[in-house]
Formats: sequence, structure tokens, C-alpha cells
Amino acid sequence: MKILIIGGSYFLGKTFTMMAGGIHELYVMNRGNRPFDSDGIIEYVMDRHDKEKLAEIPETYFDVIVDFCAYEEGDIELIFQNLKADFRQYIFISTCDVYRRGSMERLDESAAFEERNFGGQAGAYIIGKVRLEEELTRCAKKRQIAYTSIRPAFIYGPENYAPREDIYFKWILTAGQIIHPHDADGEFQMVFVYDAAKAILLACGNEKAFNRAFNLCNDESMTYEDFADLMEEVLELPFERVELSVKDVLERQIPLPFPLTKQESEWYDGTAVKELGLQYTDIAKGMKITADYFKEN
Repeated sequence: MKILIIGGSYFLGKTFTMMAGGIHELYVMNRGNRPFDSDGIIEYVMDRHDKEKLAEIPETYFDVIVDFCAYEEGDIELIFQNLKADFRQYIFISTCDVYRRGSMERLDESAAFEERNFGGQAGAYIIGKVRLEEELTRCAKKRQIAYTSIRPAFIYGPENYAPREDIYFKWILTAGQIIHPHDADGEFQMVFVYDAAKAILLACGNEKAFNRAFNLCNDESMTYEDFADLMEEVLELPFERVELSVKDVLERQIPLPFPLTKQESEWYDGTAVKELGLQYTDIAKGMKITADYFKEN
């Protein structure tokens, strides 16, 4: 297939591009901050919002467009309106955060979207993705293009730029201790970056994925206690758990990466993507690969 990738140079996008390379004919559109320098990848160095540059992309045909960096309302519509190339399928990398919060139920892909804006950077991110989900459906139906929305939970893995598992790796390897909120009852779900990339690849050109959304997350939820135990298992190093209450963590404004309370927690059903052939990596195995990569780099 001929695949146009928007973004593709960071974390999940890079992992997908490397996984798809050698299998498919790849074209990558981004600002060129991290060039691939690969004979098998054609790069368009540009900002996705530059209408003139978009119009300069040859009037060719792409089987799939995979969009890793649409964040604000209008980002997808601009591509549909200004890209002269024809395409069959548009895959949008969204997030499980689009669902309405507070149901205390396990949410599948049919769950209602969040409409409240909680403010700040996180609030803008969530409402932006919600608007883009709606925009994708509207633009694709108007153009009679197949669309697919990919909604990951917390992604972990090598080269993760989000401050999640690497915080713990740094604490343990440099200080021999972690901050541990002993009374936290929050729960969270994760997905290995290689699984997320594979899910996107399985969706490319796959009629089973047309006009559908897929949550990406391991079935089991984790707690902070589970995560600390996991760190012991994958790093194989003793470390001290510096016990703090949730109240202490909040008062000291310690930026821990996962929900601290059940009230903040959400639960997702990530089974639908298995229809495409995805099998999730056991989290201990995936985190071991991630930890080994961190130590080597």
C-alpha cells in the first residue's frame, strides 16, 4: 500500500513508521525536526497547516493516510480540503480520553464523548480530540472515504516522551527510591507502543476497520501498588518506597503520572481490536523491554 503519514517522527508515530517500512510504500509529512534519512521513505518537510505546501503534494493516490498529530479542531478538515491527492482510508490517532468521564463503567467504543471543557492544557487536549473525532466522521462521509479512529489509553515503551514509566526508571536507577502514594486507589490501563503501532498497521486497508473506532489497552487495570511491584520485577533492583498519602502528594504538587483516586479513574474495553488480529503483549514483558532500552540509552 501507499501510506501517507502525518507526523511519524516521535514515539508511536516513529514506531509505526519503522514497523511499516519495508512492507509498504511510505510518505511522511512533518516539519523535518527528526528526518528519517531512509531510502525507503519519501519525506515532505512542511507544517500540516501550510495550505500552499499541502497543495504542492503531487496529485497521486494513497491507500491510507495515518494522522498522528491532529490536536485542534480544523486539523483534519484542512487536510481534506487542501490535499489534492486521492485516498481510500483516513486513520486518526485519537485517545481514550474522548469519553465522558465519571460513569464508573467499562467503556467500549460506543460510549458517549466528553463535552465538558475542564480547562488548562489537558482540557484543551481532550476537547480538541473530541472535536476532531466528529470532524473526521463528517469529512469522511462527505468525501465517501473510509475512516478509522484509534483510541489508546496510557502508552508506554521505548522512546516515550511522556513522563510516565521513565520517571520511575530514573528514580530507581539514580536514587534507589520512588514516591509511593500508599493510600491511592486509582486504577489505570496501559498499552505497549509496539502493540499500538501494530494495531494501526492491522487497520490499514482492512475493511474490518472501516468506519469504526478501536480502544487500545491491556485488559487488566493497574494500581500504584501494582506498578511499584512491576518496577521491582522488570528492573530487578531493590528500592525504597517513600510512603506519602494522596493528600501529601497533592499538597506538594508532586506530578505523578496516573490517577490517584477511583473518582479520577476510567475503565476501557480494549477487546474490539482483537478482531483485526491484535494480541496484547503481557505488560511485564513489554515493560521489561522498555526498561532494558532505558538502561542502554
